[in-house]
Amino acid sequence: MNANTASKTTKPLASQTLFRGLDVVSAVADGCRTVKEISEKTGITFSTTHRLASALVQIRYLHFEPRKGYRLGSRLVELGFIAYRESPIMVTARPFLEQLAAQTLDTIHLAALDGDEGIIYLDKIGGQRPIEVNTRIGGRKPVCCTSVGKALILDQGRSAWKKRYQQEAEKGVAGRLSEDEWLAAMANYAAKGYTFDMDENIDGIRCVGAPVRDASGEIVASISVTSTDAYTDEARMREVIPLVQEVARKISVQLGAAG
Repeated sequence: MNANTASKTTKPLASQTLFRGLDVVSAVADGCRTVKEISEKTGITFSTTHRLASALVQIRYLHFEPRKGYRLGSRLVELGFIAYRESPIMVTARPFLEQLAAQTLDTIHLAALDGDEGIIYLDKIGGQRPIEVNTRIGGRKPVCCTSVGKALILDQGRSAWKKRYQQEAEKGVAGRLSEDEWLAAMANYAAKGYTFDMDENIDGIRCVGAPVRDASGEIVASISVTSTDAYTDEARMREVIPLVQEVARKISVQLGAAG
């Protein structure tokens, strides 16, 4: 084997090892704690999983405790804080999200699109009500059944909406609305500049969302107020709409959008 052939062989192998290592980290982030659980989640062999996890512990991307298993390591925490400080959207939005949380007493989310994978939560402020909203910063959810997801695609139009719905419906994550019902709702939301999640993602959880735009006018993020049906009937959701829209507008202006 000559040097050129060896180089071509090494690069794909190195990339494969990198991707597998990232898969291991993602599995731990999703709650896997043992080598067996990580192996089953990722489809990587037990021996390779053990080798990768051990290497990741050495460089602090993972942490291991006997009888407790693996969890994310301190290096990832450091990188997370660096990423947070360097994100103009998160830094700009935070004080406005805190204002909205104080106004509503509910859980507040900031989210962005993650390609075809759905949405990713960029920030979260817990509510002051005695409820638990099962979301986390860095967590992912579908687009079609979340208010932040719908808000992120408001400008895309019927053709793109239909394609997104069908993609998520194939995965069983599009929500409880039929395609026609969902498309009609999206047309209404696009005309009015807000979105609802009426128990579509999780039973009993209701959300009001709105898009955040940058200087080009493009939607780059979205925000939502999240509560339960015990505290939020449809009348209250409509009361929250202008609060969410105003905070989304203020964040957008700070990002350079027209006021």
